[in-house]
Amino acid sequence: MNDANSIAWDTFVASHPEGTFCHKAGWKRVVEQGARHHCPFLIAEQDGAVVGVMPLTIRKSVLFGTLAVSSMFGVYGGPLAYDTGSYEALEEEAWRLALDAGAEVLEYRTKKARHDGDADWYVERNKSATFIREIVGKAEQDILLEIPRKQRAVVRKSLKNNLISDWNGSIKEFYFLYARSVRGLGTPVFPRRLFEAFVDVFGSDVSIQIVREATGNPVAGLMSFYTTDTVLPYYAGTGAGARELGAHDFMYFELMQRAVATGRKYFDFGRSKVGSGPYKFKKNWGFEPTLLEYQYRRAEGATIPDISPQNKKYQMMIAVWKRMPLPIANFLGPPISRHLG
Repeated sequence: MNDANSIAWDTFVASHPEGTFCHKAGWKRVVEQGARHHCPFLIAEQDGAVVGVMPLTIRKSVLFGTLAVSSMFGVYGGPLAYDTGSYEALEEEAWRLALDAGAEVLEYRTKKARHDGDADWYVERNKSATFIREIVGKAEQDILLEIPRKQRAVVRKSLKNNLISDWNGSIKEFYFLYARSVRGLGTPVFPRRLFEAFVDVFGSDVSIQIVREATGNPVAGLMSFYTTDTVLPYYAGTGAGARELGAHDFMYFELMQRAVATGRKYFDFGRSKVGSGPYKFKKNWGFEPTLLEYQYRRAEGATIPDISPQNKKYQMMIAVWKRMPLPIANFLGPPISRHLG
């Protein structure tokens, strides 16, 4: 893919039933600028028309090895096409590029697997889920009533705490809140330039929402992505006092209302590990999980890398990171985390 056919790429993604924000052409520039990885986005054409696309990142890391993934930093990915020939052409070229780069595994972050039972492929189920619900045309009271009673009471309480949503929030404020939160989880923060790249590349399709107390003090922040029919809250963080104020709950409820007001049809609560705290949080809001089916093509003898925080071998490092002063964590984190998206 190049700048000349990026518009045709995005038109194809928008028309495909499995196309997502993470498939958009701009994702290439974001990952290249924000994480310094090579992204050979693949495009299949027939008679001058786009018939298939595949976002791809080649990650090379001394610590974590080489991996080909579609799409890095995305919760979704994989090839998009309408016919078997186009799918196969994209997949074989991606596999060739992976092997040439020294990768023994090619990962697709797909909602639905195409290679179930195929030789050399492994389909991961029951590990992560996504949560999507229709919200089109719903008034504030309708949205509230769809939330189960216990969580609805929490939201209503948050609405009485004099919080406000600032939809013109700065990267600086957002990044502080986000970095504070991920440090608390024991994970390195992504580079600030990654978030700057999202705003630079996608413009009005990205919102930075800062939840403030009446005094103006920021207590929560959220970066969300928009397609013509969907809003996808993506990166979130909170500050001191956020839990007591219900800032997280207020933030998502406000985003739902804004999505309805701007004509979006779906609220995509994003990916969570099955059984995790975020997974339970989204179920508490009345969202039903849909299991994701990530696919892995492996060279003979290759194993699928596991660099998730749930991996027991990282538990000591996570415990140390949680106690690290925030300025030091923010300095040490980005060179590591750019390989973890």
